[in-house]
Amino acid sequence: MECSKQVQVVDDEQRVVSCHLKSAAFDEIQQRRSANYKPNIWQYDFLQSLPTIYDGVEYKLRAENLKENVKDMFVEAKDQLAKLELIDITRKVGLGDLFAEETHKALQTVVSSMKNKKCDIKGLLELFEASYLAFEGETILDEAKAFSMEALRNVYPTLDLNLAKEVAHALELPMHWRVQWFDVKWRITMYETYNKNIDKRFLELAKLNFNTVQAILQKDLREISRWWSNLRIMEGLNFTRDRLAESFLCSVGLTYEPQYSCFRKCLTKITTMILIIDDIYDVYGSIEELEQFTEALAEPPTMLRYCSQVEVLPSFFGESLEGFMEEKRLDWWDSSKTQDLPECMKTCFQALYDITNEIAYDIQELNGWQVQALLHMRKAWTGFCKALFVEAKWYNKGYSPSLEEYLSNALISSGAIVISIHSMLSVGSTDEKIINLLGKDEDLVYNISIITRLYNDLGTSMVEKERGDAPSSIHCYMREMNVSEKEAEEHIKSMINDTWKKINGQCLNNQSHNLLPCSFVKVTTNVARMVQCLYQFGDGFGIQDRETRNHIISLLIEPFNLDNTAKD
Repeated sequence: MECSKQVQVVDDEQRVVSCHLKSAAFDEIQQRRSANYKPNIWQYDFLQSLPTIYDGVEYKLRAENLKENVKDMFVEAKDQLAKLELIDITRKVGLGDLFAEETHKALQTVVSSMKNKKCDIKGLLELFEASYLAFEGETILDEAKAFSMEALRNVYPTLDLNLAKEVAHALELPMHWRVQWFDVKWRITMYETYNKNIDKRFLELAKLNFNTVQAILQKDLREISRWWSNLRIMEGLNFTRDRLAESFLCSVGLTYEPQYSCFRKCLTKITTMILIIDDIYDVYGSIEELEQFTEALAEPPTMLRYCSQVEVLPSFFGESLEGFMEEKRLDWWDSSKTQDLPECMKTCFQALYDITNEIAYDIQELNGWQVQALLHMRKAWTGFCKALFVEAKWYNKGYSPSLEEYLSNALISSGAIVISIHSMLSVGSTDEKIINLLGKDEDLVYNISIITRLYNDLGTSMVEKERGDAPSSIHCYMREMNVSEKEAEEHIKSMINDTWKKINGQCLNNQSHNLLPCSFVKVTTNVARMVQCLYQFGDGFGIQDRETRNHIISLLIEPFNLDNTAKD
């Protein structure tokens, strides 16, 4: 996909000054709320200065030679256990895609041997990891999880340092719930430090592959940071989160593969807008302003008014009047309804309008002009804002919904459907029937959306409660069931576990029946993993200087040092 020209929404200095003045005037009349978000720590000049050396010819040639060496290792691994270990290591250090055929063939030869495998510490660890692949309604793997978890905790103090770190890593978060690429660097370091029998060429290839991917990601980050700087939207939005690097990190969590550069940049743009709009509804806007903003995005009930506008049928609209009418329908977003709003809200509306048009153009240029990309994207954004407005009204009225009512709205307000629609159009299918069913009938996108909101609530509910935001799932359940906060959190964690079981079943069912494109299923499932990563230790978006910062440094800034790796 070719990315279209950069959008510049606020490139007039007078407009920026006007934004500040008018917003200040509104603030004198109405006291604005504040989330007290800290300024962005990832400055433009720093992101532009990130060095990239691992995309050169020398490293590409070395990588090709090492690939041939590793292919030989699969041939030379005659012992079944040796084959399994090679398969396991290949996947964990991020080389699974490079050796998909070799690992599949090797796995076929040793599957039967697993039936009588001795349950040692490593066996317990594998059993624990496998228990997270359970489906809804299963109990045997729940029992396996409880048994293996207790056994691993009991034996942990007696383990050597290597196994102890492996066990602690798994108990902290199972591999099935982790973003795979985010775990690669840790795995490589562990193998290098503790596995003295591993072939040095294998480790060199793993490191070189990581550095090569990182070089591509750095290039993407430099490009998207230039776009963000030229957009200049944050000059008038000092109440919201300026989180470009974190938004790009999310896109990497969904799809790190080199061939998806433009999709990552698309996802980054979407995520930045989700954050800004969420803060407008949660923090900045009055209920009257939010109603106007939502109304400006509302889809009109009929398209008959466009009949008088039909003069010429552009060729790319199709031959029929209906086709042209459908395209005209896409212009329902009405900026005239935002004219009485503060300048910063008008700026946000215009940015959303321009960015959505830009992404839709890119998608249609790739997939064909018959694809109604803009229609689906605008529907998704409209639904997202309507759901946020519902939450704003709850807050304004002091209303506490039941958990069921809360989740029926959170399905949309989580933003996961917005991301899923863009993902399906970009890397999945352009089939209208498939797109229209996303997020409905408790499908995969529905469950990903629910799990997104539940993870978010676990990470942010305390801070949001302190500043008086609308109730979270935790507080809804506390009031509804009259239980403590701790009990409510445990219930939400249990819901997350049960939802993962549904996701597991839907992913397996999709493999059997090809209901959704595999690329889309992979990206969408990674949404749940990425949200878990963001909110595992608190608010990964609101607070920059904790785990999220460490991920950005590890994945996007610091490469492996290859000087100490043998080159045989």
